[in-house]
Amino acid sequence: MGSSAQQAMPLDDFNVGLLKFIAESPTPFHATQSLAALLQGQGFTMLEESQSWQLLPGGRYCVSRNGSSLIAFTIPEPSANGDPVRDGVNMFGAHTDSPCLRVKPNGDMRKNNYLQLGVEVYGGALFNPWFDRDLSIAGRVDFLCKDGSLDSCLIDLQRPVAIIPSLAIHLDRKANQSRTVNAQLHLPPVLSIKGAEGDSFDDLLLSWLAQYAQRDDASKVLSHELSFYDTQPPALIGLHNEFIASARLDNLLSCYIGAKALVESDNSACNLLVCTDHEEVGSTSAAGANGPFLRSVLERLLADSSTRVEKRAEDFERLIRNSMMLSVDNAHGIHPNYMDMHDANHGPILNQGPVIKINANQRYASNSRSVAYFKSLCLDADVPVQSFVVRSDMGCGSTIGPITASGIGVETIDVGVPSFAMHSIRELAGSEDAHGLYRVAKQFFNAQNPDV
Repeated sequence: MGSSAQQAMPLDDFNVGLLKFIAESPTPFHATQSLAALLQGQGFTMLEESQSWQLLPGGRYCVSRNGSSLIAFTIPEPSANGDPVRDGVNMFGAHTDSPCLRVKPNGDMRKNNYLQLGVEVYGGALFNPWFDRDLSIAGRVDFLCKDGSLDSCLIDLQRPVAIIPSLAIHLDRKANQSRTVNAQLHLPPVLSIKGAEGDSFDDLLLSWLAQYAQRDDASKVLSHELSFYDTQPPALIGLHNEFIASARLDNLLSCYIGAKALVESDNSACNLLVCTDHEEVGSTSAAGANGPFLRSVLERLLADSSTRVEKRAEDFERLIRNSMMLSVDNAHGIHPNYMDMHDANHGPILNQGPVIKINANQRYASNSRSVAYFKSLCLDADVPVQSFVVRSDMGCGSTIGPITASGIGVETIDVGVPSFAMHSIRELAGSEDAHGLYRVAKQFFNAQNPDV
């Protein structure tokens, strides 16, 4: 067994931290805040993109963009063999967002004395599991202060304030055979039975800012990015606690794995964690994997006194050629009730190890060399490994892996923890798999960059 695996956090302690992290991260903004707090608590210095950076050997740093994406990295001491940064970076990529229901800008709806909020579906959400759940609201609110300045803050009500009631089966006798959900008509949650008159939603937000964010200096709400979320907390379930049941396992589970592995790395290599927003809607944004965030940070890592453009370009290519990216996002475990939806030879089982995701049409970025390297890490960490390939007659999802690989040219492998009910309001994973992938990630961060 590899040394990093021997020093890994015990399974139970790891899962306690994972469930706490997910519970405290109902939105990408909160996830980024939680990651920053975890990293800063372990000696990482928060940088500002708008300021000059003074990066020191042996330093540990993190930076966020839009409050919803984060990059953290470590800089080792110089070695006799050359510049450790130009010699490559071990990169671990995940995403902070999950499918959900976003409150519309003018969301107020009042029908038959009920106060409701109009919602827009974010990402490829499964609709039916959202019905009859105890829902709360969280996100970012931008407002005008009483002194005339602009400000924003995060808010999380942390209590049930809404529900999307199902239509009784007596009114739709074919509900179990053919009911469909219209996102515009059927998904607006109900908040109150006193909605015909009274305060607007912006007025409610002002009161919530004072109550839940201690911002009684706000005078007018100008904008918001708010989401509904299920208040049922994450839990270990099963006869022997075999499973983790929670919202947002896709992909906060991977963010936590990367963060824990990074803070416990031995600083012998240049390591980087990138957790970006907007993966569920294509990653094309300033804070997404298809934006410039990662490239910008890597270029600043290479900053030196050279003013020659060709020298900087050469240094960047050298860094990329000596680097490796683990693109980490959950995989589809083989479902015992739907086994015909899987390729029989590539159906991952929960609690039997992390999954290598492969697709000949480049929906995943894995290739034979990156697969071989990841398998060697698993051997060193004494962690079993599985493979997933989608049925040949079905379409395949994708990840930040191909986006990052094609964007900056880094050798990449797509891996993840097997799970059920992906994109549901409550997903399921094995209680041992995240810990196993964390041990492999530690091995990755403490290893020399492969010659790929």
